[in-house]
Amino acid sequence: MSKISFIYFDVGGVVIKDYSGSNKWEEMKRGLGVTKELEQQFEDIWNRYKDKICIDLDVEFLVPILRKELGLKIDQNYSMISDFVSRYEPNPSIWPTIEYARSHYPTGLLTNMYPNLLNAIYSRKELHADWGWEIIIDSSQVNAQKPESKIFEIAQSKVACPPSEILFVENSKTHTDAASRYGWQTFLFNHTNPAQSSKDLYATIQAC
Repeated sequence: MSKISFIYFDVGGVVIKDYSGSNKWEEMKRGLGVTKELEQQFEDIWNRYKDKICIDLDVEFLVPILRKELGLKIDQNYSMISDFVSRYEPNPSIWPTIEYARSHYPTGLLTNMYPNLLNAIYSRKELHADWGWEIIIDSSQVNAQKPESKIFEIAQSKVACPPSEILFVENSKTHTDAASRYGWQTFLFNHTNPAQSSKDLYATIQAC
């Protein structure tokens, strides 16, 4: 790996364990009352809005739609953001790697987020997601999301180094491929084996 001057981390599947590589999405749907018969309709509704909910559409907007179109008996106090965050887990295996990275390089987050989701994640202190990052590029704040080139352009504009000196740690190959096309260095984090992937990332950063 070449010289690096800045490291961007993804949040879900890297800094914390989200739904990646788990059955939590299915568990959430069952908790909402989505039966096998309603499965496709639910996915159709989700896909209808998915490109907006990481930019400027509050994910809570979907709750009354699910009630109306699927007839789900969702509690009036239900919050989809709270439901998501309650199912997230800490990823302690990456903590030493983040500590090492932050002691040697400026670091930031580059993440696709629903509006208000990152603050909700931060509010669960045990997730250990708030490291005092120098820069945070949140899709819902910048009106662009990965893998769009716009979000990488925004992220690039915030750091004082050429694209070739940015390392992006991400668990989606689609997103690392997009960053590579923009000239960034990338590390594809394996969310199915976070302990080993964290060790490999530590060694990668240490070698730079």
